[in-house]
Amino acid sequence: MFRRGDTLDAGPSARRAQRSRVVTQRWALVDDRLVDVVGVLFSQNIKIRYRGSVLGIVWSALNPLVMATVYSAVFGRTFAPYYGGSVVLYGCTVFIGLSLVGFFVASTSECSTILVQNGGLINKVRVPLEAFPLATIAAHAFQLIAGALPIVVVISLVVNHDPLRVLLLVIPLAALLMLTAGVGILVSAAGVFFRDVPHLYELATFLLWVTSPVFYPVAIVPHPLVHVLIFNPLFVILRSALDIVIAPVLPAPWLPMLGFAEGALALAVGIAAFAAMRPRFMDHL
Repeated sequence: MFRRGDTLDAGPSARRAQRSRVVTQRWALVDDRLVDVVGVLFSQNIKIRYRGSVLGIVWSALNPLVMATVYSAVFGRTFAPYYGGSVVLYGCTVFIGLSLVGFFVASTSECSTILVQNGGLINKVRVPLEAFPLATIAAHAFQLIAGALPIVVVISLVVNHDPLRVLLLVIPLAALLMLTAGVGILVSAAGVFFRDVPHLYELATFLLWVTSPVFYPVAIVPHPLVHVLIFNPLFVILRSALDIVIAPVLPAPWLPMLGFAEGALALAVGIAAFAAMRPRFMDHL
């Protein structure tokens, strides 16, 4: 038999437990819907991207391969002394840089307009808005993994004959993926409020590209300037990847860890900014 005092004591505890169950169920629902919607948008993106294409996914590797060949023809003899006198090794370095930086630039640039372009659908169907930039990044990641990454793995095995380096490559790749997701989510949200974001971001990505060692060796950068460029997360991630794949000696542990930390920070900032701006999206779409 329950007394009045027992009911009052149990009430707040029961209500807290109920609220906790409701919150847990809501988060589970959001997570399930987000994964499902990302999957649908990803599949649609891939089908549209390669519909009617003869070479398909091969284009994702062919583009940086052709550009690396051009860079090697123009700058190969100039920069070959920094790569043991090998123009081929310089070309491999350029290919890796173009593949990784190109993935970041293409993914995040497309994200800058993704919510505005799908404004009609967003106003009609209630879906997790994060799904649009995440699906875009996933489609570009698929291109990188299926197209250029196998060539990067082969380059690593041919140059260093060490399978361990292929495993270590996961660290800068994970950092690049987190950085791309964080920046992509952030610029997709900013693009809703400021329609000039794509144009401004094009300039920003150019600055990031030229301050990353894509077509030039790090050795020609003045030492004081290196301390400035290290704040460019692409510089740190790309340098880590190149040292793992190409260099005879592995990079210092702090370098890939710094890139990983910068990628995780970018992801956290992107998620927080998107959550803060999301309640006002419908007023601008």
